[in-house]
Amino acid sequence: MKLLDPNDPFFGKTWVRAVTVLAPLSWAAVEFLYIRDPLWGVIFTAAGAYAAWVLFLARRSEK
Repeated sequence: MKLLDPNDPFFGKTWVRAVTVLAPLSWAAVEFLYIRDPLWGVIFTAAGAYAAWVLFLARRSEK
C-alpha cells in the first residue's frame, strides 16, 4: 500500500498536487516560526518533501 499514489485520478491536476505539497510545508513554517516546535516542524517538512518527491519528481506519466 502506497501512502500517496501519484497515478490516482485525484492527483491528475497539477494544482491538486501542488496543494498537497504546499499544505504541509506551509504548516511546517508555522510550526518553526510561530509555535516554535521543531519536532512538528521537521515532521511536516518531511511530509511535504515526501509528497513533492512522489507527486512531482518520481511520478511516471501515463501514455
